[in-house]
Amino acid sequence: MRRSAAAILGVLGGMVAGAALIRRQTAHRERADLYFEDGSMLSLSNGSPGAERLLPLARQIISQARGT
Repeated sequence: MRRSAAAILGVLGGMVAGAALIRRQTAHRERADLYFEDGSMLSLSNGSPGAERLLPLARQIISQARGT
């Protein structure tokens, strides 16, 4: 009984740690999501060709909107 409880706790702890790691890695990624009238969306992440022009403009707009 103790072994199975320890195994379950180990698996749950590993899942929580894995989820935290994935969330941490994706939280620091910059991206711009473009929504179109037809309902489609295009997501440009840092490093993609279109993002190199769009992300600096997005940073500028966000900083002006926040007043910083």
